[in-house]
Amino acid sequence: MRSFIKSIFGHSNTPKQLQILPQGVTLTVESGQTLLQAALAHGFPYPHDCTVGTCATCKVRLKQGRVREATPFGYTLSKEELDAGYILSCQAFPRDDLTVVELETPSEELPPTEMYSGSIVGVEPLTHDILKVVVRTDRPVNYVAGQYANLLFPGLDRARSYSFAAAPQRGGRTTLTFFIRKVPGGAFTEALFSGQLEGQAFEIQAPLGSFFLREGNGPIVCIAGGSGLAPLLSVLEHARNRRIRRKCTLLFGARTQTDLYQLDTLRSLAANWVEAFEFVPVLSHEPADSGWQGARGLVTDYITADMAVGAQAYLCGPPAMVDSAITKLSQHGVPIEDIYYDKFTDSRDK
Repeated sequence: MRSFIKSIFGHSNTPKQLQILPQGVTLTVESGQTLLQAALAHGFPYPHDCTVGTCATCKVRLKQGRVREATPFGYTLSKEELDAGYILSCQAFPRDDLTVVELETPSEELPPTEMYSGSIVGVEPLTHDILKVVVRTDRPVNYVAGQYANLLFPGLDRARSYSFAAAPQRGGRTTLTFFIRKVPGGAFTEALFSGQLEGQAFEIQAPLGSFFLREGNGPIVCIAGGSGLAPLLSVLEHARNRRIRRKCTLLFGARTQTDLYQLDTLRSLAANWVEAFEFVPVLSHEPADSGWQGARGLVTDYITADMAVGAQAYLCGPPAMVDSAITKLSQHGVPIEDIYYDKFTDSRDK
């Protein structure tokens, strides 16, 4: 009976095997190791970042075997992803002798992560709670549009993660742009918004993440909420610069008109897009008598079957918005493999 229980809950001291597809790599998982820990211990370049089950960077499809969850995958992954067999490697302990997982093979080579020094050289209010922050670095930073950086300020307990808000440049950028939302009571953003951090030297870990525009010929559907506009703006500006010929729809959710920003940039982007580009701002808390003639309600209410046909979807914003968008897109026939997202969490979510 004891051996049966151990086999079910994965507490056996017997090492297990992890096979990673499509690379075809097989390695040993020691007792007490997660799938991610085992892969990294063997030097395998496994995609990851937070290691605590919130970022979904280590998401993979489980092809064979059973795993035990350190924390429920459903806190981060959507029902649709769970139904499709996805797990979080950083929270998965193998139960069976052989576990087989499948990684997405990136269609673009991602630059290596490095450490840089930087300082804030410019701050511009975009809304009452979002700042455009410009950082100068000690040397050029190479990144792919859609990726992010970890900012490590002295005296703070942990790094803060923010997406690049501008398209990359050949040879890298020494001036980085971020859109940073204020978190009430947050140690970092309270100091940032009060001006205490301007000119202070800090470290930058970059680039990180696997959120970027995949190859394809079909339509692009982008859905942003709040400061989630940053990586999408980077992606779309880079695609425009490359003269990508794909129809695009951008849904941008905000509370009121005062929470909309970068509108001139977005209109210019739409006007210079090679194919059709539809930009739809959606306000959830705009007063009824304000005179606003645009869309109202939740931004995910404006996902339609027509825009979803043959599309790839890119979602950035609060977890609830992302999860709702995944559900709507799946209902309209977008395969879960063609839905890419970056959930914007803060200290309250963690």
